[in-house]
Amino acid sequence: MEDGENDGKRLVFVTVGTTSFDALVKAVVSQNVKEELHKRGYTHLLIQMGRGIYSPPKCDGADGSLAVDYFTFSSSIADYIRSASLVISHAGSGSIFETLKLGKPLIVVVNEDLMDNHQCELAEELEERKHLYCARPHSLHQTLTKMELDSLVRYTPGDGTPVARIIDRFLGFPDD
Repeated sequence: MEDGENDGKRLVFVTVGTTSFDALVKAVVSQNVKEELHKRGYTHLLIQMGRGIYSPPKCDGADGSLAVDYFTFSSSIADYIRSASLVISHAGSGSIFETLKLGKPLIVVVNEDLMDNHQCELAEELEERKHLYCARPHSLHQTLTKMELDSLVRYTPGDGTPVARIIDRFLGFPDD
């Protein structure tokens, strides 16, 4: 997996998408999670916090600790993901696949407050295939301590051509 490192800066980018997921934001700024990230060589924590009401404390990292910053929304998070050494994301399929396609190490944190949570099934299936790690807000620290990024398998998108051909035939379009 690709580890974005710029001039010694190792960024952890956290995204909650367009909703509110304060439990994830609180988990990533908890002292034990910040200490584990710092111990693993990460220097900056940038949080996209969506509609959440919890505002984490900012820190410039001047004292040698993890620098922490946040924002609510951006028209595109692709550049943040590209510059990240690690991405911690909510379980939305768009965020998951955008991160995996960019080849970035990913921890998906499932929002247990959502009812009929199909996102959990997606995250757990991709974890089983070793494309990412899956956690809950209360288990994020434990996931980080056991994380071995070298064991992740790069995700390669499937080829949709065979499915498209079947649909075309069903609809009566000629084979090309």
